[in-house]
Order: sequence, then C-alpha cells, then structure tokens
Amino acid sequence: MLRLLFEKKGNAVWISHLDLMRLFQRAFKRAGFSLTHTKGFNPRPSVSIALPLSVGVESCCELLDFELEGNDASCEEIKEKLNSALIDGVKVLQVYSDGRKLKDLAFLKCDLVLEYDQGVPEGAVSQIQMLFENEEVIVPKKSKNGIQEQNIIPMIMSWTVACDQSNAISIQATVCCQNPSLNPMQLVAAVEKYLPHLAPNFSTCCRQEIYDHNEVIFR
Repeated sequence: MLRLLFEKKGNAVWISHLDLMRLFQRAFKRAGFSLTHTKGFNPRPSVSIALPLSVGVESCCELLDFELEGNDASCEEIKEKLNSALIDGVKVLQVYSDGRKLKDLAFLKCDLVLEYDQGVPEGAVSQIQMLFENEEVIVPKKSKNGIQEQNIIPMIMSWTVACDQSNAISIQATVCCQNPSLNPMQLVAAVEKYLPHLAPNFSTCCRQEIYDHNEVIFR
C-alpha cells in the first residue's frame, strides 16, 4: 500500500469528499496506473482518504492511501504523472511507501480567518480569547444520530488569536482529529453562539499540519 500527501486549495475546496475520491480515481487512470480493487460483491478501487475535509475548507496536509496493480514506477514518477492528470487546486506533494498507521493520527493544526466587512469590532480579540479560556463551551454538532451538544474545550490543545488586518481576526489552533474529533469550524460556531455581536461576515479554514499523540508530524 502506497500513500500520498496532497493539498486542496483554491476553487478545489468546493469539491465534495466523494467527488474528490472520483477525481483521484480518474487521475490514476489518465496517468496510466491501474488501481487494485477491494474484494466482495461490490468491488471498489483501493483508494481511501484520511480525515475527509468539509466542503469549503483548504488543506496542505491531506493523506490518500492507494494500491496499484503491477506497478514498477518510482514514487517520484507516480507523483509527476498524477499531477499532470489532476485539476488546478489539487496537487500531490509527496508519494511514499512507509506510511504510519492511521490509528496513530491524533491532532491537526489549522488556521481560521474571521472576516468583517466593516472592520474588526473593538475588543474582539480579547473577547474571543476569554471565550476559549472557559472550561466549557457547548456547540451543536451534526452527527448520523442528529444534532448533539459538544463541549469543544477539551479538544482544543492550543490556540492563539490575533488581529493582523483591519478587517480580519486569525485563530491558529491545534485540535483533536480522532477519538474524539473536532471540526475546526466549530470554533467559529462558538464565536457566533456566545459572541453574536462578533459573528464574522465570512470565515475560512485551512489545515496546516497533522500530528501523532506525541505531536510529531504524521506521515
């Protein structure tokens, strides 16, 4: 089993997880590589992506596992051919064969940007800082069983809030991404719920890096 590290940026952030899987399957075919298939009644191409991204979220650190039939191409050759077959915004950064077990993946670092059309409200940074210093911040979370209330504070390992632009606040945070997992956009949802006067007109999120339980970069 091989693994590739890829980024998803620009207009590609609007591609759903399932469509992204199909995109890679077609890219492998166009690049001249044959994927193996799973066994069973309904065989599927052996492609899987760890930690599926929400639509609209950028990432510099996505992982995809795959297996090829009768392949003798080098990892660098696979990378080059795939990139020539992929669309703008989706780029393979690395291909390798010694990927770690996904169960060891624990944290992700992200950058959130809260944008304000009329400029950042006075005192916004300190108010947001105080919000995440609480022991409990309850935010609704959508799940297969419906809407559930979730205290997000125990899943935030570290965070900083800054105002580097006149119309935007940046939040850099490292959060749990497996057992339990926290969607970083829940931090924005917390601001909207507890500080409605600071609700941004627009917000963005970008995954920057992923780590194991020891906060070592995960690959």
